Amino acid sequence: MSVELILNGRAAVLDARTDEMLLPALRRAGLLSVRETCAIGVCGACTVLLDGEPVSGCLTLAAQAAGREVTTVEGLDGDPVQRAFAEAHAFQCGWCTPGFVLAAKRLLELNPSPGDEEIAEALGGNLCRCGSYVKIAEAVRRCAS
Repeated sequence: MSVELILNGRAAVLDARTDEMLLPALRRAGLLSVRETCAIGVCGACTVLLDGEPVSGCLTLAAQAAGREVTTVEGLDGDPVQRAFAEAHAFQCGWCTPGFVLAAKRLLELNPSPGDEEIAEALGGNLCRCGSYVKIAEAVRRCAS
């Protein structure tokens, strides 16, 4: 089936099976920041923004994106959150970073000045196996107004 959507700000069509999740369809489209790790929605590596809300690409059917807006890290193009992650060295291996960046972007849209508890809660669906949480929180605080 063809899934028509707005992908990173542009009209796009994804080819997908009716039972296929968004993650593999996006990867076939060349969006490699959307990463499969756990495949059960607990790690956050496959996070994308669907109409601005963070969702797990491994749990979201590609068909659910029809007519909607999907944003991946590739669509941010130098967003302040991305810059803050780089400036704070908020990564080691970088595998989890795209999911954290998208979750942090949404948090900061909803709450421009989050406290540590709000940051921890908003990013709680993302796991960093390298343990970069202190630097990740620092990156979010850098972006806070």
